[in-house]
Amino acid sequence: MTRHARNCTAGAVYTYHEKQKDASQSGYGTQNERVGKDSIKSFDCCSLTLQPCRTPVVSPEGHLFDKEALLQYMITKKTEYCRKLKEYEKQKHKEEEELAELGRAEQQSKVNDFLKRENMVKKQNDIYKMKSQKRSEKNVSSISNMANGLDKQLPSFWVPSETPDAKKAPMQKPDKTIYCPMSGKPLKLKNFVEVKWTLVNDPSDKKSLAVRENRYMCAVTHDILSNAVPAVVIRTTGHVITMECFEKLIKKDWLHPLNGQKLTEKDIIPLQRGGTGYATTNVNLQGKNARPVLQA
Repeated sequence: MTRHARNCTAGAVYTYHEKQKDASQSGYGTQNERVGKDSIKSFDCCSLTLQPCRTPVVSPEGHLFDKEALLQYMITKKTEYCRKLKEYEKQKHKEEEELAELGRAEQQSKVNDFLKRENMVKKQNDIYKMKSQKRSEKNVSSISNMANGLDKQLPSFWVPSETPDAKKAPMQKPDKTIYCPMSGKPLKLKNFVEVKWTLVNDPSDKKSLAVRENRYMCAVTHDILSNAVPAVVIRTTGHVITMECFEKLIKKDWLHPLNGQKLTEKDIIPLQRGGTGYATTNVNLQGKNARPVLQA
């Protein structure tokens, strides 16, 4: 193909780059943008507060939480459940009262009808006999649903009195179970394991722990832990080691490398790590912003 000049603006094709540029400047159309490393929490940060954990605990699925934030989350959910339960019971009690009131009104109407019928038994019987005679004479073979005055009894949607009343949507009984905000599974504090980090001993680094770039290391191999290094938590002791250490040292004999304790597969919890800015990690780094779309 013939090469175009660098600043050629006479192209007959509306290129993809031009479409993206015009879409971003016009304010219409859905935008897809890659999320950077700074927008993703680190591996040692709480999944709720997105800050370094003071008292870290890990869920059976490998999500890290700060114990204080986790307890506050559970208390908030329990308070919300109590509020919804009160509203549900209030609405249920109101419905029961309405049903009881309708029952009393229906009973009273039956009593009134009975009294009227007692007072006008003879008159009603005579009227009924006269009407039945007339109907038998005029419409003996008629099977139409509009005959014998039935046309006035049929409901009409366009008549306001026959339109169904709009009622408040019934509330469902709230669920008492508290679910994990990350995995969606039932949240139980007894299933969480306290995490024991191994601090990096660097005498030359006098910065605060929250500001340090390298804060923790593997409890066995002393490799630096980061978002790029897969790690696991040993359930029995809470120590954090690298996945490579687990594959090469523990998986052969299933013995704890620090105290020699017997381990099983259930004692190993893969730690969910953050993103590094590359697509090889376990985090989707694609952000989407939905905006109005112009259609021809």
